[in-house]
Amino acid sequence: MNVQLDRDLCFLDIESTGLNVVTDRILQLAIVKYPKGGGEVQELSMLINPGIPISLEAMLVHGISPKDVANKPTFAQVGRKIYDFIGNADFAGYNSNRFDLPLLMEEFARIGIELDMTHRRTVDVQRIFYKMEPRTLKAALKFYCDRDLEDAHDALADVRATVDVFLGQLERYEGMDFVDEHGAVQPSPVTRNIQALHAFTNDQRFLDATQKLRLDVDGVAVFNFGKYNGQPVAEVLVNDKQYYNWILNKEFTTQVKQIVKKLVRDYEKELRAKDE
Repeated sequence: MNVQLDRDLCFLDIESTGLNVVTDRILQLAIVKYPKGGGEVQELSMLINPGIPISLEAMLVHGISPKDVANKPTFAQVGRKIYDFIGNADFAGYNSNRFDLPLLMEEFARIGIELDMTHRRTVDVQRIFYKMEPRTLKAALKFYCDRDLEDAHDALADVRATVDVFLGQLERYEGMDFVDEHGAVQPSPVTRNIQALHAFTNDQRFLDATQKLRLDVDGVAVFNFGKYNGQPVAEVLVNDKQYYNWILNKEFTTQVKQIVKKLVRDYEKELRAKDE
């Protein structure tokens, strides 16, 4: 690696039971360590028994099942080995500042080890990508239409530029397949069809813009926050009216409140139908 290192640099990636850095656990950990001074690159890779269930959503992403980790060591059994391998190294990764490192710090804390970040430097490769390849309207107009945005932040100029970017995207991507990060292929998603574009540009898992409510793998609306995280919205709120009223009277969006009301109405209607 042609990079000046005055300290070892550990590239880190983690697969986990879910996306909550506080409550979820590590299933697989891989570290590639580049030593200062250009010594031999070292690698550490292991599967870890998390001791808690693996969410179905996570399994669909990384493909690691409970059977795969059933006979693997727990983090308590390998934590010291991982800590010693890292040493006083700096860290790098992709979205590592927001996910991998906080999750690793929590795992260490559970076994009484502090991963002190005070003097460690971190390089998040995702942030380099996002900063150097901006996703602004100005950048999009230059990329798709090869022209500069005049009168930026004038509403009419911006919306006209947006139309031009949209037309440029249709021309550039029409007939082109989309391959996601897991290798799944979606044939020609960018078409001159609004329904198809709606499906492609919205995350169908979430029911509201603030992502407080989502669909689980069975298509059931569940909470995406709080003490009932992952539990069915309608069933919970019918049985916990205090929590229902709390949502309706707190600073949740109108969209969330409308969805919650409908889910509760429909669920209560189903219950009455069963009793008749």
